[in-house]
Amino acid sequence: MNITIIIGWVLAFGLTFFGIMNGGEISSFIDPASIFITVGGTLGGLVASFPISTLAALPKLFKICFLPPKYNPQKYIDEIVEYARVARSQGILTLEDSANKAKDPFMKKSLLLLVDANDSEKIREMLEEAIDFTADRHAGNIAFFEKGVALGPAFGMIGTLVGLINMLKVMGDDSSGLGASMATALVTTFYGSLLANVIFGPLASALQNADQQEILCMQIICQGSMAIAAGSNPALIREKLEFMLADKDLKGKGEKSEAE
Repeated sequence: MNITIIIGWVLAFGLTFFGIMNGGEISSFIDPASIFITVGGTLGGLVASFPISTLAALPKLFKICFLPPKYNPQKYIDEIVEYARVARSQGILTLEDSANKAKDPFMKKSLLLLVDANDSEKIREMLEEAIDFTADRHAGNIAFFEKGVALGPAFGMIGTLVGLINMLKVMGDDSSGLGASMATALVTTFYGSLLANVIFGPLASALQNADQQEILCMQIICQGSMAIAAGSNPALIREKLEFMLADKDLKGKGEKSEAE
């Protein structure tokens, strides 16, 4: 589970609540009109900005945020190196059995393209296009939450304007409503900032992190497949692919190099 997003929310809301209670009362920050304007307006803007397909995918996107798929780049490198050994010793055609056993759909597709003896440049083009299409789909999903980051403060400002207008209307007559109007004006900005920076912002970041991990693994598969097609030495393939990872992500590098 993505525990950091939970910890962040607990800290953000908890310390904000503590700050409110330390200098005032929580009831001063609860205003139904502000909630309707800010939360309702933001949700309405999001619904109006995206197609039904994106909205229908929201449960899946929330699941990715809180239960992100686990991608292990080092494991993909190990698998590709093993496929390279098989291809060099038994021929590329023998990779068909490995492709049928591969759990990752992109890995399976890549191996089958190699088995079909397609032109290497054609394979590279197809794999890179698949990576681009995946990145575009992910960007569309991330855009939903990034839009929420923009709409939250925007509707907070709209609420502020509503409160100021109502305040100015009664300023020359009955001043008893000035306090309530000013509260609406300020609390809506508060709600908008919370929505943007505590809710939508972290959710967008969680999806971006998942996107980066998946795209990295797809790029490793692409580069590894091209190396297998070129008949490269498995040890050299490992070295090449491990350049794509940070040093902290390399586990047991020395042992594997000696074994090869």
